Amino acid sequence: MTSQIHIQGTATDPARRAQHVLRDRGDELLAELTAKVALATELQLDDREQAQAALLDLCTQRAVRHLEATDRVLYSVAAGAAETRLLVRALRAQHDLVAARIDALRRADGVADVAASAHALVTLLGSCHHVEQEVLIPALAVLPGVDLPALVDDIGILLGGGVLDIPGVLDVREIPHGRRHPRIFGIYARLAPGESFVLVNNHDPKPLRREFQATYPDRFGWDYLESGPDRWQVRIGRLPVEA
Repeated sequence: MTSQIHIQGTATDPARRAQHVLRDRGDELLAELTAKVALATELQLDDREQAQAALLDLCTQRAVRHLEATDRVLYSVAAGAAETRLLVRALRAQHDLVAARIDALRRADGVADVAASAHALVTLLGSCHHVEQEVLIPALAVLPGVDLPALVDDIGILLGGGVLDIPGVLDVREIPHGRRHPRIFGIYARLAPGESFVLVNNHDPKPLRREFQATYPDRFGWDYLESGPDRWQVRIGRLPVEA
């Protein structure tokens, strides 16, 4: 019988290995994007048009899927902690800029427009990746209640087209107070529009509701099923997307 001892910060630390997985995924995407940008802006006309189509496909498929998975898993958990909430807002603003550049690339007319949007995309994605690796992920790795290796697994499931499991009930009464909110936001991040879970708590979670409103303004459902005095149950849901 063997046992595994993980020493924080060493090669055997699961959180450190998870950070390397995230770094490698981001590095691989950036390298492929940079190579396709070079082809799309430097080749002769016939080949360049084909390269531009391949670049757009990479952006609208892999890059968008990567950003969505990162937001749904890492950013949603980090939004539940005071230490990382403002950083998440800044990174989500960067994601909006990336989406705008991808749209500009889709509408680009001429090599100059393609080059401008393509190079801006590389810069923006590189900036997001750098901040995630140097600031956000190290903060998540030491944040109470966050299981970074599990989050990395969740991202892998989403990138592979899979669906995340969602518990019907999340009872946080036995979880220390400082660990509860990141766990709750992590479960919320797994919800698809129209899905929900029931939160069980030993007090009225009004502070949590304020955090949800600040992070997902008017985009979540909050229905009391039980209101004390010793137990509160709240159904928290992701509202359906309006047609």
